[in-house]
Amino acid sequence: MTQTAFHASRIFDGHQWHEDAALIVADGRVSEIVAASGAPAGEKVDGWLVPGFVDLQVNGGGGVLFNNDPTPEGIATICKAHLSLGTTSIMATLITDNREVTDAAIDAAIRSAGVPSLLGLHLEGPHLALSRKGTHDPALIRPMSDEDLAIIVKAARALPHMICTVATESVTPAQIGELARAGVTVSLGHTDCSLADAQAAFDAGARMATHLYNAMSQLGHRQPGLVGAALDDGRVWPGLIADGFHVDDAALRVALRGKAGPARMFLVSDAMSTIGTDLPGFTLNGRQIYRKDGRLTLADGTLAGADIAQIDAVRYVHKKLDLPLDEALRLAALYPAQAMGACDLGHLSPGARADFLSLTPEITVGRVWLAGEKFQVR
Repeated sequence: MTQTAFHASRIFDGHQWHEDAALIVADGRVSEIVAASGAPAGEKVDGWLVPGFVDLQVNGGGGVLFNNDPTPEGIATICKAHLSLGTTSIMATLITDNREVTDAAIDAAIRSAGVPSLLGLHLEGPHLALSRKGTHDPALIRPMSDEDLAIIVKAARALPHMICTVATESVTPAQIGELARAGVTVSLGHTDCSLADAQAAFDAGARMATHLYNAMSQLGHRQPGLVGAALDDGRVWPGLIADGFHVDDAALRVALRGKAGPARMFLVSDAMSTIGTDLPGFTLNGRQIYRKDGRLTLADGTLAGADIAQIDAVRYVHKKLDLPLDEALRLAALYPAQAMGACDLGHLSPGARADFLSLTPEITVGRVWLAGEKFQVR
């Protein structure tokens, strides 16, 4: 058994901080965290050690948009871009596209299942509501057919994890139930559903809400919509984009305070191909997306994904919302891992996969380790 000690002034295990401690890693797994004084000699790490981030909505990175390059090579480039920024597990996310691209994306995810930082596949559409299409191409949005259902169920059997974002307008409770029984994590999003519709979907097996507040029925005092339903139901895990553009700070604070447990909120990047590059923009379904001042938009100003990685979201909720750093880190690592049932990710307890990073006091990424092996940050 190969054992390595990583010494740091502070180590966060996903639950609590350990001062002047050492993380002991054996064969790619966490063995224990011990006081530095009693640990074997090892690597001295600058900064604090924290769990690697888990991002359940990653559309692209490193100059690659998954829709434009639905291949194992495309996935590898996206994973590498986010790994360099401390995100050690991602769900490669396909935005609404035609059946050929969707089939290629499923095949690429299946063939990439051995990539350590690929957690699985997230299909965001095409079974959405036109009224809440956001940046999704309306010409490609359609109800779920029996053939669509069969394809997704088959894919779920071949993938470690799968998320499908759907709207109640395009997918029935019976279909949601069949997806859930097949192991698919069903997420409601891009929908104008009522509270009753959302509750019916949750009762059928839906367990997430995609980028809370965005592209969904809003919280009203007589019509709570999907926002109210997701916050009020303790079974449902909603994702949040914290970039200063998608959701107002006051609404972020309300959601973080108001979520009923045991399910929790978690952060997502909704990252596009610009991450890790100086690209001025890109194309999606033949339409130009523009990058300016931290925003990604269509020509009409519609937000088109986000220009952040998980580390940026952590920094935002900690520094702008004054959220304690430990909770900000849980939102980006422990909670999304729990939402997916990935019990060995998002924390550094004994037995967890040794995915971690060194974090500076300025909340930037130093070095990154995947299964105990150092990744060279660009």
